[in-house]
Amino acid sequence: MNLNEIVAANLRRIRHERQLTQEELAHRAGLSPRYVGSIERTRVSISITILSRLAETLGIDPRELLRPIA
Repeated sequence: MNLNEIVAANLRRIRHERQLTQEELAHRAGLSPRYVGSIERTRVSISITILSRLAETLGIDPRELLRPIA
């Protein structure tokens, strides 16, 4: 898995654990739902700023989004 795929899988998994839709997460993070969907489908590469914003919104350490899936 490349880093975009790891971030996408972790974001999707954690979002589901928090029982958030893409729209809810996007709204809370100040992003568009289309952008969050694009991240989860690995259509875009996100910046460190966006990674940090998503992690803060989810209440996790940003490293959780970068941790390879075992």
